[in-house]
Amino acid sequence: MNLFDVYPINDITIIKAKGSYVWDDKGEQYLDLYGGHAVISIGHTHPHWVKWIEEQLEKIAFYSNSIKIPLQRELAEKLGRISGKDDYQLFLCNSGAEANENALKLASFHNGRKKIIAFSKAFHGRTSLAVSVTDNKNYIAPVNETDNVIFLPLNDGQALEDSFKEYGDEISSVIVEGIQGVGGINVADDSFLKRIRALCDEYGAVYIADSIQFCYGRSGKFFSHDFAGVNADIYTMAKGMGNGFPVAGIIVAPHIKPKHFMLGTTFGGNHLACAAALAVLEVIEEEKLMGNAVMVGKYLRNELENIPEIKNVRGKGLMISFDVPEEIKDLRKNLLWNQKIFTGESKPDIIRLLPSLALKKRDAEQFIESIQEEIQNMVSATNTVS
Repeated sequence: MNLFDVYPINDITIIKAKGSYVWDDKGEQYLDLYGGHAVISIGHTHPHWVKWIEEQLEKIAFYSNSIKIPLQRELAEKLGRISGKDDYQLFLCNSGAEANENALKLASFHNGRKKIIAFSKAFHGRTSLAVSVTDNKNYIAPVNETDNVIFLPLNDGQALEDSFKEYGDEISSVIVEGIQGVGGINVADDSFLKRIRALCDEYGAVYIADSIQFCYGRSGKFFSHDFAGVNADIYTMAKGMGNGFPVAGIIVAPHIKPKHFMLGTTFGGNHLACAAALAVLEVIEEEKLMGNAVMVGKYLRNELENIPEIKNVRGKGLMISFDVPEEIKDLRKNLLWNQKIFTGESKPDIIRLLPSLALKKRDAEQFIESIQEEIQNMVSATNTVS
């Protein structure tokens, strides 16, 4: 049997990882500024995380949600305190797409409506409803097509207001990434998020803050939406929540009431998932990783802005991207193969940096030196040909 070929794959086999580094089966070391797509939040194989999971494995790895799981309550309490959302309610699931799926469904249960506002270049997942609010036709099968989704330009307050005026009481929810990840690290304006909050309040719609990629402190605040000084009705979380262990969730404002059987999950909130998520929160708090994300992220953005060949450096904390002009279009490939540095991308010409929140400044300095070297090599080669 063959694997179903849906991913472009680099010919690299990673067999070991620690902190911000990974090693392949040939013993080659790589600096990881991709984090498995923003998943590695506290560093690969962090000892506290490993210890939590190993100790939990010795007790019980899994049982269903038909019984009490005290770790879930412990996670809810710690998550509420660290995020500043103590009065919210936690529902645990397995993936970012599942979190967004449940958030959209819960919003519709809450107000009995169908229409959803989403935004250009949004990515919310690949499951049926989540992909319908994702702005990429390549991901949407005919069965996913629906007239219930309204796509608007990000940061266009007038278009948002006009849409509410037109559809009014039909709008169930607005789903928005505080910083678009797959779309290329596009930051939602604080004023725009405040306008979403005000219009959702005025029309009885639910504000869903998709925080899959940039929750857990990646932006420098626990949720990037917090920069706007507003509270969403539902926050969705995944990626760095388990530092590589599959765990996700939504937190729900107290005015949205639960009902038995409206949501459900087999594996969500299992003992191992909670152990991983608790370990991540403890490390983030004890090692002050949100502060580190601010400091190292600021250094990276400042240094990148001083490199004239790259354009439009943007982002917050350790979620950074920049545009790569045609003359240095092989930059990401050369960083990987020549400098042994993993980075992310948004096609066709954007490099994204999504490292661990524990990235050290010396590793950031190494990256800046490496990118300068590769750009200089490419520019010199171009000038030689000319």
